[in-house]
Amino acid sequence: MNIAFAGLNDVEVASRTQWLAARKALLAREKDLTRLQDEIARERRALPWVRVDKDYSFDTLEGPRTLAELFEGRSQLLVQHFMFAPGWEQGCKSCSFMADHNDGANLHLAQRDVTLIAVSRAPLADIERFRRRMGWRFKWVSSHGTDFNHDFGVNFSQDEMSSGKVDYNYVRQPFPHEEAPGISVFCRDDAGEVFHTYSRYGRGVEVMMHTYALLELTPKGRDEDELEYPMSWVRHHDRYEGASPAPVASCCSASA
Repeated sequence: MNIAFAGLNDVEVASRTQWLAARKALLAREKDLTRLQDEIARERRALPWVRVDKDYSFDTLEGPRTLAELFEGRSQLLVQHFMFAPGWEQGCKSCSFMADHNDGANLHLAQRDVTLIAVSRAPLADIERFRRRMGWRFKWVSSHGTDFNHDFGVNFSQDEMSSGKVDYNYVRQPFPHEEAPGISVFCRDDAGEVFHTYSRYGRGVEVMMHTYALLELTPKGRDEDELEYPMSWVRHHDRYEGASPAPVASCCSASA
């Protein structure tokens, strides 16, 4: 027996016994994927490191800080490259969707020697205004006036944009914007030296979008095939219909 389901292809309706057999077959595939993910994670951790020799200075609520100081005493640093350029009224809505997941994860990451922050090129005052609007507590710093975003593959010069192709996600390709999303990982050794260990871009940033992982457990999945482009449904969380304004972070949580 098949039934139509909200515009999807016909869905088979089976007995519990038939469902259980199909579920066990899928479970075997899921376990294969889990083992493959574990294997790739081991290979990721085995990548060589690159020493960060350039001195970067970031504007923070506590004043100028070096890259090493952003670790806040921990040895590992996760950076969300948040698309928010100078002159923009607000941060990218897709990057905001990513950032909506940060605060909950940050509490647990800190217990595993990891600091998670966001970095954007917008001036700190613009970042802070938007951060407070969104009610976020995670640390978000400004790389305004530095080469940090360009050096780590998420900002492109006018000359690069004019050429029609930029280096993004380890491939030279056309790209529609001067800003791009990404995640970079750094490690600091006992001597205080900082190393770049890993970066990922494009669909790789979906690792931060836990909502997608949950959607993919449902019958409709992401349900984006008929949209103008993937994620066109995403809004800043205070712009969804019926959304309540986000709580404004206090001064204490702003520096947490």
